[in-house]
Amino acid sequence: MDIPLFGMWRKRHGTARGVAVFSGGDPEGTAVAELLGECELLRVRASHSGVELDGSEESLTALDQIVPSWRDDPDVMSWLGNDAGLYLGTVIVETVPGADWQVWPNGHPVVRLVSGREIDTVELGHAWAESGSPELSQVLAEASED
Repeated sequence: MDIPLFGMWRKRHGTARGVAVFSGGDPEGTAVAELLGECELLRVRASHSGVELDGSEESLTALDQIVPSWRDDPDVMSWLGNDAGLYLGTVIVETVPGADWQVWPNGHPVVRLVSGREIDTVELGHAWAESGSPELSQVLAEASED
């Protein structure tokens, strides 16, 4: 059965890629934000390269410079892409005034800017892990201008 409204919703939201968040008892979203900011695999990889993930723009710039040794392992690349996207989103939420996590109905987290623009940081994190583009620091710079 083809229901136009449902088809449009799926085109916009699709299925959650990599990460799905469902929170019932956290109206402020603080627990979800903390969970999304953990990014354990990325923190370990960054630490081995001498990069401290402190939530700053500089940490994103340093991540952009890490040699991408993970590209030989598709499983690691996928997890690292999730972590990179979630860390990017966390930095945007912490540094861009009015930015906040928004969870789509399918559980997929995105960052919503004051302008209403939504940034799928998980998708961008996967692209970064696979090809190095876009640079994470550039995404933050563009979000800051919005």
